[in-house]
Amino acid sequence: MKNKRVLYALLVLALAGTSACAQERDSGTDGAIGSEQRTEPSGVPASGQNPEGSVGASGPVSAKLTRVFEGTSVDRPTAIEARADRIYVTEQAGRIVALRTDEADEGGETETVLDLTDRVYAEGSEQGLLGLAFDPNHEDNGFVYVNYTTQTHTVIARHRMPKDGQAAAGGGNDGTVLLTFKQPYANHNGGQLAFGPDGYLYIGTGDGGSGGDPQGNGQDKQSLLGKILRIDVGKTDGDKAYAIPADNPFAKGGGAKEIYAYGLRNPWRFSFDAESGELWAADVGQNQFEEIDIIVRGGNYGWNLKEAEVCFEPASGCEAEAAQAVVIDPIWSYGREEGQSVTGGYVYRGEAITGLAGRYVYGDYGSGAIWALKKMTDGRYGNELLLQSEMNITTFGRDVQGELYLTSAEGELYRLDPK
Repeated sequence: MKNKRVLYALLVLALAGTSACAQERDSGTDGAIGSEQRTEPSGVPASGQNPEGSVGASGPVSAKLTRVFEGTSVDRPTAIEARADRIYVTEQAGRIVALRTDEADEGGETETVLDLTDRVYAEGSEQGLLGLAFDPNHEDNGFVYVNYTTQTHTVIARHRMPKDGQAAAGGGNDGTVLLTFKQPYANHNGGQLAFGPDGYLYIGTGDGGSGGDPQGNGQDKQSLLGKILRIDVGKTDGDKAYAIPADNPFAKGGGAKEIYAYGLRNPWRFSFDAESGELWAADVGQNQFEEIDIIVRGGNYGWNLKEAEVCFEPASGCEAEAAQAVVIDPIWSYGREEGQSVTGGYVYRGEAITGLAGRYVYGDYGSGAIWALKKMTDGRYGNELLLQSEMNITTFGRDVQGELYLTSAEGELYRLDPK
């Protein structure tokens, strides 16, 4: 594993010498899910941050990673969800597999509970089965929702998966397509699905790909790309298999009705704080910065006018336009000296790790670092390095007790435990 990390670091350094223009032309599909290599940062600090990067008076947190389901691996894992006594992992090629949590420390075996490989296109490194969410009424209706790519489109679909985790009988794989939209390039597909405290389904979409958002989708309020979408899957509206929540920002006009927030580049994992309901998103950067955002209804997060706090298009002098567009800067960002591709996690609400409660745990695919981010009493955010994983982190997950898991690009599963 350590040799792979060294090789990856050398690859990043080699790629750092390429020009930004060359990267703009590149489709960006040579890396793994959630990963991108870009040029070196300018070193501009993010506003509102604790320059020391510590978490202040609350002190450091001691944590470690424990390999779970040892001896079992999954193929190119992209998402983790949990229900009752099972953990569900999506595989990029199109399968959803289940593992029993009571076997986590004993090895365990995977069981395929939904196979969508006949319709999922996963040839590109950022394509495939990317997201999974369980219906809030899953115990009664057995519904799950998936986010996957075909060769040309993103598809949001509903399928049946009984609560016992067994594969659905009687055509359960047929599913119902709720929403589909064209992807102009193979990369930047987002992919996250999650139900919010309001019962609506939230969908993360990338800007459509290539590099630099050449079509301007992030700021285009008529496009579904570069957004967080929100739909009501419990209702239908005319020929749509879903309805629009009445308080969506553009429900009455001015933009696509499905949009909840916009100005995102490629949100690779978002999650709701189980206690406060806040929506946290990690947005993968272009040339300089990775960012963490707290998403609010109608919020504009700046891409591609800005990358984090810095002008991107135009490269300078964007301040007046950003102010007019009411751009919301990230609560935290970091540059290439710390990582290359952010992987979003969760606000920790478990009980196993003393001192971690209320902190947003996230990582970086390229550097393998895992951090904890916390809002301090003065309103700024402090960031603490929890550990160096020495792996490529593809996704985080949370079990029903609030404990956190992650997967590596090699298909191994780990749990975050007290040290």
